[in-house]
Amino acid sequence: MAVTAGRFELFIRQRLGALSRTLPSARAGEITSVHQARVATRRLREALPLITRGSALRKHRRRVRRLTRALGPVRELDVALLTLDEFAGTPEVPRAGVQALRQAIRQERTRMQVDLRRTIDRTRLPKLSAKLAAAAEKRDKESPGPRSVDPKQLAAARDRAAHRAERLRIRIENAAAIYLPERLHEVRIAAKKLRYAMEIVRDLSRSRATARILTLKRAQDLLGRIHDLEVLIARTRAIQGSSNAPTLRVSADMDLLVRRLETECRRLHGRYIAMRAPLLTICDHVTGTHASRHREPAA
Repeated sequence: MAVTAGRFELFIRQRLGALSRTLPSARAGEITSVHQARVATRRLREALPLITRGSALRKHRRRVRRLTRALGPVRELDVALLTLDEFAGTPEVPRAGVQALRQAIRQERTRMQVDLRRTIDRTRLPKLSAKLAAAAEKRDKESPGPRSVDPKQLAAARDRAAHRAERLRIRIENAAAIYLPERLHEVRIAAKKLRYAMEIVRDLSRSRATARILTLKRAQDLLGRIHDLEVLIARTRAIQGSSNAPTLRVSADMDLLVRRLETECRRLHGRYIAMRAPLLTICDHVTGTHASRHREPAA
């Protein structure tokens, strides 16, 4: 007779499966798989507290985080190359500057891909997956039943989401309405973490509510675009000031590209300002729901 996987085992296997499917292609350098594998590691990290705790949780988080950090630089270089392709066709950006940047970034990506392959091999994903699946199976045995929601686990997931929402509020307030790239990047990270935490609450409670999660995704994508452009600007400036700096003419072409990128960043920032109020409303909803569930009933 076939044994049906429990709720938490299924939950963790779904995230492990997403990572397992994309990691071999990411190891080979496939652009889309690098991105998908990175997202999969983040979703897996957010789910780990559901099935383990203490030193085991810290150990598993370190292993998965190491993988996330190895995928990150390669992904940034991929996005930089895609962005260069996008702006290469605009008349205000000379081709020579774009070509010089593309060559330098491709060389760096080749080096980073070697590091990524090494990290993937050291991760030993099959062994990690077996340990996490066993932890999830053990957690299922402690649950009330395969079809019931563990109230304590759901409350803990909501607590994490409320904490993420409060962090996002703080980051939005710190960023204010001024164009400060580093603070905007902090808003993006906080929005991403809240989104993943809300996905877990949704899955555990079997809710179909997705509107707020989609709003967070749109904000994350918008702020991610700004961050990607800022990374490309910084990389361009670094190449201009390196020992292998391009000729003055090519460097002047790069200056034109930087100005075009900066203009795009300011335009996108205006769109983010319009999203601040909806994001704060989501924070209010998540923290308000959390508070109402912990409020003592009236006498």
